[in-house]
Amino acid sequence: MKIETGPEVNKQRKFVRQKRYFRRRNTGHKIQPVRRMIQLSFFLIILWIGFEFARFVHQLEQGIVPTVSRPPGVEGFLPISALISLKYWSLTGVFNTIHPSALVLLLIILVTAIFLKKGFCSWVCPVGFISELLTKLHKMVFDRQFKLATWLDYPLRTLKYLLMLFFLFAVFVQMRLVDLHHFIYSPYNKIADIKMLRFFTEMSSVTFWTLLILVAFSFAIPYFWCRYLCPYGALLGGLSFLSPFKIHRVKENCIDCEKCSKICPAKIKVHQVKQVWSDECHACLSCVDVCPVKDTLHFSAKEKQFKLPGKIYAFLIVFVFILGIAIARLGGFWQNEISIKEYQYHIRHLNDPAYQHNRGQVPEYDENSWK
Repeated sequence: MKIETGPEVNKQRKFVRQKRYFRRRNTGHKIQPVRRMIQLSFFLIILWIGFEFARFVHQLEQGIVPTVSRPPGVEGFLPISALISLKYWSLTGVFNTIHPSALVLLLIILVTAIFLKKGFCSWVCPVGFISELLTKLHKMVFDRQFKLATWLDYPLRTLKYLLMLFFLFAVFVQMRLVDLHHFIYSPYNKIADIKMLRFFTEMSSVTFWTLLILVAFSFAIPYFWCRYLCPYGALLGGLSFLSPFKIHRVKENCIDCEKCSKICPAKIKVHQVKQVWSDECHACLSCVDVCPVKDTLHFSAKEKQFKLPGKIYAFLIVFVFILGIAIARLGGFWQNEISIKEYQYHIRHLNDPAYQHNRGQVPEYDENSWK
């Protein structure tokens, strides 16, 4: 039997799909308001953690016993220490107690990537949240969203993978077990959280202008940091290939409105594929929300099976964090074991050579020198 093709036939088919659209309009509940609420909640928690940690450090600097507890969540900003702890744990079975929550949070984030794609980036990450705010501001200021040409976009996207490979190579290839041990228990690592705080509170002019330039680029080119420079995002993107869940498109239902591709923050041509394999997919589910035809786009393990509704996904991404932290607390892997007395010693000697990175070399130290 001969199948008719041609522009007129394609128009008729599209017309039929559009008629089906008006009969089966997608009137389901949108998940984006829930996602933004979760983003904002995590962002406020992170701000609270930063505020409490700043109070803790300030009281240490005043020479008094802190009246506030050190929030372990601050270690989420120590990804290099977490990577080193991960390798040390894999080689020795020892879950170090210097920055244990850094490793806990890293493991939680890796689990979300393996099972829920890069949901961390669009549901939890504070930088992702700020990038979205800058993108909204960009759209308010300009009539259209600027984007780089394809010939420039692809090479720049490799930068974050090069950065990721650099860190992975430095930790998992170059560092020997003795190097890992020396770094983890060195004065430099023990005080890394305080040094990270001072990076912002005692910002140099170079740091200030670098951050300002990054913000400017992120405003001018939406998601500039996330798309081109974030090594964390590159790692999660690579792991997201293992996720059984992906965005699926039912071609028979599609009316070719291209709304899904236009709203995608990762610039994925969703309307042209049956399944989104891209490592750039953040699982924000914006394309699913905007699709006007019911059951055309969904987040699932197969095209029409094992669907994961937006509300269930939102619950899972939060539940994984709550469960992981609860297990760490019960197992004694959340709070570090650095005493207040030891912190006071480190604060007094923070500018000594042993507390400097020394161009990547591990400094000589005495584990009992603080006593």
